[in-house]
Amino acid sequence: MTPAPGAGRHGDRQRTFPPLPSARGRRLFAESWWGNAWVEALEGPKRSTTGRLARGRTYARWGNVGEIKVTAGRATARVQGSQPSPYRASMDIPEFTAAQWDVLLDLIAAKAGHIAALLDRDMPTALADDAAQAGIRLLPRPRDLTPRCSCPDWGDPCKHAAALYYQVARILDHDPFVLLLLRGRGESELMAELHRRNAAHAAAAAPPARPGVPARDVFAAARAGLPPLPAPPPDVEHPGPVAPLTADVDPAPGLDPAALEFLAADTARRAARLLRQALQDGTIDPQPVAPLTLSVDDDLVRLAAAGPPTAIFQRLSWNSHRTPAALARSARAWQYGGAAALKVMDQQWDPDPNYLSAAREDIKQAWDGERAPGVRIARNWLTVLGHDAQLRLGADGYLWYPYRKKHGTWWPDGFPHRDVTAVLSDLIAPEAE
Repeated sequence: MTPAPGAGRHGDRQRTFPPLPSARGRRLFAESWWGNAWVEALEGPKRSTTGRLARGRTYARWGNVGEIKVTAGRATARVQGSQPSPYRASMDIPEFTAAQWDVLLDLIAAKAGHIAALLDRDMPTALADDAAQAGIRLLPRPRDLTPRCSCPDWGDPCKHAAALYYQVARILDHDPFVLLLLRGRGESELMAELHRRNAAHAAAAAPPARPGVPARDVFAAARAGLPPLPAPPPDVEHPGPVAPLTADVDPAPGLDPAALEFLAADTARRAARLLRQALQDGTIDPQPVAPLTLSVDDDLVRLAAAGPPTAIFQRLSWNSHRTPAALARSARAWQYGGAAALKVMDQQWDPDPNYLSAAREDIKQAWDGERAPGVRIARNWLTVLGHDAQLRLGADGYLWYPYRKKHGTWWPDGFPHRDVTAVLSDLIAPEAE
């Protein structure tokens, strides 16, 4: 994402970001630590959302937020709602005072890791905790954000301003420096001040001058007798190809080369995902590796979800005692959530009735000003009236799984989410369009 440079007396205190594409089908709304931290700060410590926030997140996920202009203390955009003309929404966030900036910049300059990262255009995640210990809150609380919108809804925030809030999280995925701009400082002036403070700290900490030694002599002495550095880890975005198992002689009895190639490819995919997780320093993988201990039946479904050749899929169907259609349905569930999603497809249970009533009320609030879809609740299944759509509550009592009816059968239709209104909005959106 390349922002348009700002202009005017504030220089880089104004940046404009083009509309972001739709994010439907993604399990996580934001991708980076900073983006997800913004969402968590916005939704509050209870990690739950109001109806308007949920509706706003859906608008953002659908791509209803237009060009976003970010200036010191404010972000503005036009947001398309249910009316033909978009509304103009904005959010204000308190700028840091000069004294707060002085504390924050001194903190950064005093830590070599922070200043090195920032000078390399990277925002270290530890900066948020270190700043908080110094009394500076980088990420705002919900009460710190002041929404404004041209719509008639007096909600705080309305769903259009909420959509802008969530879309800022996706901007932070690409450029967390936008958070510092919202707090009052542009990137260029911030970097210039950090260079100045870094030089001052270095000069103050420097020992008395002594005759120096050429750097190449020191480096040569240190490298003497050491082996060469190892090559960097390979790119693990995708596993490498599996060599075809061909031979001039017939395979041993009972050995199926095609099945062995498929198992080798599946092992390579799982290994690549494990390595990627290890190198990503704790970030969440939307497709986590299956646990090492699985039942035979679950592992057959997992293999079917990996896209085997037709002949192997038929063998998996036979061994799992499922028809090909039933195995395909189970494999779809596995792709959206592993063994937990498979259990949701096969089992019903009785949740707390008060929780289900609260979910029904959340749906009514999320469609504030619009007609909310009717729902029928049967145990942990919530069926949407007038739509081939259904939500199923997982056995953890926390995640809602979307389902859609196809040819008379309910099929898994997306990743689960804790917010019933967000799952429902995404599920019935294609029909509304």
